[in-house]
Parts: sequence; C-alpha cells; structure tokens
Amino acid sequence: MSEREKLMRKLSGAMFSALEMQLFLDTHKNNKEALKSFREYSAEAAKLKAEYEAKFGPLTPADTYGDTSYRWVNAPWPWETEKEGNK
Repeated sequence: MSEREKLMRKLSGAMFSALEMQLFLDTHKNNKEALKSFREYSAEAAKLKAEYEAKFGPLTPADTYGDTSYRWVNAPWPWETEKEGNK
C-alpha cells in the first residue's frame, strides 16, 4: 500500500469516527465523553486532511479555493494508477 493510500485510510477513519460521534451527539447532547471524542476525532481529521493536501493536493474542488491555480485535475485519475496496471 502506498503512502497516499495509507494516509487516505487514516483520514477516512478519523472522518468516519467524527461523523459517528456527531450522530451520537444528536441524541445524547449532554454526553461530555462523546463531545470530547467528537472534538478529538475532528481535530485528527483536520490534521490528516492538511497533511494529505500538503503532500498530494486538494481532496475536493472546493479545497482549491484561494489557490493561484485550479489544481484539482493535476493528480492521476483512479484508472491511471499503477494498481490498475499503468506505470
């Protein structure tokens, strides 16, 4: 697994966990432990997202806002990866 894939898996896990805690908090608004976990997962997701974007570029077109150029399509498309047999 490439560094990019490993980082994306970590980011996906942190984002999923933050979302799950957000949904839990919708029905358990006063749960301080859940709120603490939500904040930790959200912070971890933000940190990993910043790391990913610094190394591999924006994750979504909206993440290119404020940049001097539109870099969304500079990364290889999924079918252009080595995993698919293209080198």
